[in-house]
Amino acid sequence: MAKQATEKSAPPVETITIKIDGKEVEVPKTMPDPITGKPVATTMIQACKIAGIEVPHYCYHPKLPVAGNCRMCLVEFGMPAMGRDRKPILNDDGTPQVRKMTLPYEPGTPRGAIACATPISPGMEIYPNSPATKQMRESVLESLLVNHPLDCPICDQAGECKLQEYSVEHGQAESKFAETKVHKPKQVDLGPRIMLDDERCILCSRCVRFSKDIADDDALGFVNRGSYNTLTTFPGKPFDNNYTLNTVDICPVGALTSKDFRFQMRVWFLKETKSVCTSCATGCNITIGSREEKIYRYEPRDNDAVNACWMCDEGRLNYKWIGRKDRLTAPKRNGREGITWKNAIDDLATRLSEFEPKTTAIIGSARQTTEELYLLKKLADHLDAITDAPARVGEADKLLVNADKNPNANGALVTGFCSGEPGSNLSKIATDIRSGKIKQLIVIGEDVTKHGISAKLLEKVELVLVSDILPNETTKKAKTLLPGSAHAEKRGTFINVKGRLQRFLKAVEAPGDARPESEFLAELLTIVSGESYPSNPEGLFNKMAAETKALADVKWADIGDLGVDVKI
Repeated sequence: MAKQATEKSAPPVETITIKIDGKEVEVPKTMPDPITGKPVATTMIQACKIAGIEVPHYCYHPKLPVAGNCRMCLVEFGMPAMGRDRKPILNDDGTPQVRKMTLPYEPGTPRGAIACATPISPGMEIYPNSPATKQMRESVLESLLVNHPLDCPICDQAGECKLQEYSVEHGQAESKFAETKVHKPKQVDLGPRIMLDDERCILCSRCVRFSKDIADDDALGFVNRGSYNTLTTFPGKPFDNNYTLNTVDICPVGALTSKDFRFQMRVWFLKETKSVCTSCATGCNITIGSREEKIYRYEPRDNDAVNACWMCDEGRLNYKWIGRKDRLTAPKRNGREGITWKNAIDDLATRLSEFEPKTTAIIGSARQTTEELYLLKKLADHLDAITDAPARVGEADKLLVNADKNPNANGALVTGFCSGEPGSNLSKIATDIRSGKIKQLIVIGEDVTKHGISAKLLEKVELVLVSDILPNETTKKAKTLLPGSAHAEKRGTFINVKGRLQRFLKAVEAPGDARPESEFLAELLTIVSGESYPSNPEGLFNKMAAETKALADVKWADIGDLGVDVKI
């Protein structure tokens, strides 16, 4: 009720009525500035977007300061005519007379306005599809293509290039330019992750503004004049911050390319899967690009509630381990393969029932899904086991990187798997193993030898059950070893540092006989407890949510692509 009262008391949004291609449209008078968040006058390009009309553009970006230097968004427009008495001139029907703006030195020639920087005003009329507007676009495109190299077949941006798309949609079939193209530097090494082709650059300055105003690293700029303008870094200073690869995303052409993705795959072959970055607790929304069960890249996915349209370089490149050749691919017992999943689960269920209560410890991971942590908590309750998940703390920054390097620490808290801060029970578990109180240890997704439980100490435990993705010192000591799946190989949810519940989808298949942990944990728990647990993420989430206070009334279908806020 309090929320409803707040919404009712909010002041109404002040709007302005204008015409776009002859249709009246009401648009907000102001919109938030992308950098300061303060209200600024709504521009023509924003008004047209609200009306469902795209105005082609290069330098404009909704999350960057306006530069107004590419001129691609030029549109014809009209304003109410004013008499000498400064009052509107009216038509015969009493409506204000609108006159199209023309050049003062060429009467009758339409005068365009750059839609990205021109604020709207009452009575204005915008003509984004008029013949005059189309002619302006053709002229601008011809100018941009004058010195552009014809190397689309070998350009990484092909298939995602706005110059390519607009040339087809708005350009001319022929060019009158007959002179020799200006040649600029190619394959310029800007920094450890970025390659520049200056010939392709259309001088939109998006990368310059992003680096200065978003990443707070004023590292890029233009030198020389006219057709010889080139993008460069300051002498002796490489372009190297943790957000450089965002400039590849926002570059509308193929001038800036990622060294990691360069010449690896044509973008139209990639399958795109909506997912979440696991590098820290921010939980940036990402799109995974994959083909034939191989991941080629991560890209940020728009979500203003989490990461806007940015992500850090460290998170973007944190995928290669998923395709490592030494992945765990088959269940093992006492170091030997050849056992089936059914035999492994049945044997574990029998072994777990042989131990007395309070003789088990379960160490999970805050990198596991919320559903997996829920199942581990249920297993812990049945065995009366002590639980914990190691903490991971690193450096944070002022933009997106969080100091908590676990993507789902809040999931561990919400499900009750961690009764306090992650890592608070690890020393007690080590002490209980040393004293002989803990006789069986279940480890899911962690190398406990890095968190205070040495390999020598693991030898004191009668039953060590381990599930992981890559081999480590803990997997070497496992009596039973079960291969798990990376987040890109399964579906599930995380809860980020701000309490936003987000789901991610499956991009590639796990190698060999590896399985999502939620599947085999549900099977094991069903046998051990006698209660049925769904093995599919949708059913498992809905069962978990019905039993979890913070997730009450949330269904899998409610989460959507952008997530929902929950109370921690």
